[in-house]
Amino acid sequence: MSRRAMEQPRRITDSFPRRRGPGRPPGRLKDKNKKDKDKDKVKVKVKVRDSPRAPSQPPLDPALLEMLRRFDLSWEYGPCTGITRLQRWERAQELGLSPPGTIRDALLEHRDNPDVTYSLWHEYEL
Repeated sequence: MSRRAMEQPRRITDSFPRRRGPGRPPGRLKDKNKKDKDKDKVKVKVKVRDSPRAPSQPPLDPALLEMLRRFDLSWEYGPCTGITRLQRWERAQELGLSPPGTIRDALLEHRDNPDVTYSLWHEYEL
């Protein structure tokens, strides 16, 4: 066999000089340190829900959520960032934009549910 066949294949990284950080000895000490740290770690199991769950609100009708989403996406009633859906509806009504009455009814019926009260973009800053 030829000598070239016995050698390992060349890699692209073989063409570049190796650089080490200051004070770092040669070798793969980084991996060894990681293994030692893993041995020192204590494995702890955590229960996600240990306490009784607060009574949740009943699931909302998907048609209601779709209607509210369309209201959020409809720019004819003005911008919806920074205000609640009900505030937006009332502003549109005062401006004579005739927002749908079913939206107001749904907002008043589900006033305590944040999924209904706030628009799609309520988590984003202005």
